[in-house]
Amino acid sequence: MDNTKTPTEKISGDPPTKKPARNRYAFACAILASMTSVLLGYDVAVMSGASIFIKDDLHISDTKLEIIAGIINIYSLIGSIAAGRTSDWIGRRYTMVLAAAIFFVGAIVMGLATNYAFLMSGRFIAGIGVGYALMIAPVYTAEVAPASARGFLTSFPEVFINGGVLLGYISNFAFAGLPNHINWRVMFLVGAVPPVFLAAGVLILMPESPRWLVMQGRHAEAAAILSKISDSPEEAEIRLEEIKSAAGNEERTHGEGVWKDLLLRPTPVVRRVLVAAIGLQFFQQASGIDSVVLYSPRIFEKAGIKSKNQKLGATVAVGFTKTSFILIATFFLDRVGRRPLLLGSAGGMIISLLTLASALLVIDRRAEGEASKAAVGVSIATVLSFVGSFSIGLGPIAWVYSSEIFPLRLRAQGASMGTATNRVMSGVVTMTFISLYKAISIAGSFYLYAGIALCGWVFFYVFLPETRGRSLEDMEEVFGGKGKEMKEEEVAGGVAGGEDRHKNV
Repeated sequence: MDNTKTPTEKISGDPPTKKPARNRYAFACAILASMTSVLLGYDVAVMSGASIFIKDDLHISDTKLEIIAGIINIYSLIGSIAAGRTSDWIGRRYTMVLAAAIFFVGAIVMGLATNYAFLMSGRFIAGIGVGYALMIAPVYTAEVAPASARGFLTSFPEVFINGGVLLGYISNFAFAGLPNHINWRVMFLVGAVPPVFLAAGVLILMPESPRWLVMQGRHAEAAAILSKISDSPEEAEIRLEEIKSAAGNEERTHGEGVWKDLLLRPTPVVRRVLVAAIGLQFFQQASGIDSVVLYSPRIFEKAGIKSKNQKLGATVAVGFTKTSFILIATFFLDRVGRRPLLLGSAGGMIISLLTLASALLVIDRRAEGEASKAAVGVSIATVLSFVGSFSIGLGPIAWVYSSEIFPLRLRAQGASMGTATNRVMSGVVTMTFISLYKAISIAGSFYLYAGIALCGWVFFYVFLPETRGRSLEDMEEVFGGKGKEMKEEEVAGGVAGGEDRHKNV
C-alpha cells in the first residue's frame, strides 16, 4: 500500500480532493530546458542518413564509418562529466547556454568538413555540447517541477530527443536529392540553427534553479522563483524549507567533496542510489536502441528495402513512432508510476527484439518469395514496435529517475555519472554494430540485445523502487534511508534538520 504524500498533501495532512492544475510557468521552464535535448536526437538521426553519402563522398571504410558515427557518444562523456561541476559552479541556466554554444560550433565544423579528420574534429566539439545538454536538461527540470507533475515534466528531455530524431530523419529525406558532396554537409549545417534560438530563449526567459540558488545562499531569489513554479503559496514555502534542510551547511559550495561522498565513502543509501542510476542508464543503451536509430537504413536494407529513398522514408516512420510513443508516456508517468511503465516497456522490447531477430534470420536463410516477403513485413513492424516500447517507458524513465533520486548536494554530479554511463554504452554499441553483425550476423546481434534487455528487466524489478509522488527531498527514505542510516546520511551530506522537517509535516 502506498502511504507517500506529495507536498500538496502535506499542507493539511489529508489527500487533496482533486489534482492541482498544471503549473504553466513550470511547464514553460521545463519545455525550454528540455529543448536542449533536441541537439542529441538530431545529431544521432541525421548521421544515419548522412553516413550513406559520407561513405561515397569521402571514400571511407565501414570501420571508419561506424567510428565517426558512434564516437560522438564517447566525446559526450567529457561534456557530461564536466557538466556536473560546471552547473554547480556557474548555475544550471548558464550551463545550458554553454551547451548550445559548443554544439553550434561543432555543427559548423562538421558541415564545412573537407576530409575525415576535419569531420572527426567537428564530432568531438559537438559531442562535448551533447554531453552538457544531456546532463543538465533533466536535472534542471526535476529541480523546478512540482512533485505532482515531476514525472510529466522531467520526461520532456526524452520527448525532445525524439523530436530531434524525427527532425534528423526528415532532414535526411529532404536533402538526399542534392549532390553527394553537398547533401550531407547541409544536413549538418541545419543543426547549427536550433542552438542559436535555444541560447537566446534561456537567457531571456528562463530563471535559475531554486535549489542551486539555495546552495549559494540566495534564499530570496529562490523563494521568488518557487512561488511561480509551485502549485500553491503553501507548497512554495514547504519546498523552500525542504531545500534549505537538504542543503544544510553545504550552502555557498560549488561541488567540493561531492566525488568523495559519491565514490570513496558513500552511505548505504547513496550507494544504492548510485547503482540504480548507473544500472538504469547502462541497460537503456546496452539493449541496442541507438543501433536501431543510427543504422535503421542498414537494418531496412537487410530486411529487403534497396532504394535509398525508400530506406530514408522508412526511417522517418521510426522517428514518428518514437515521438508518438514518448508523448503518450509523458501522460502516464505521474498516473501509472515509474515501475509499471518501466517493466512493461522492457518486456515489450524483449519480445520485439526476439521477433525481429527471428524475422531477419528467416530472411538470411531463405530465398526471396512469399515467406521472405512476410518476414520483411514482420521485421519492419518489429523495428517500429521496439522503438515504441522503448519510448513509452525505458527511454524517458532513465532520465526522469536518475535526475530525481540523488540527494541535493550530490544531484548534479551524480546525474552526470549516469549520463556518462549512458554515453559510453551508446558509443560502444554504435561503434561496434557493423562489426558485430558481420561477426555474428544481424539476427545474432538482435538476439544478443534481447538477452541484455532481459537482464535489464530483472535489474529493474529487483533494484528500482517506485518514486511517483515523492518530493526530491524524500528520496533517501524511498531508498531505505530510515533511522540510523538516515542520520548517517544527514551527517555525511551536510543535511541538517531532516528529522524536524518530517515532524513538522
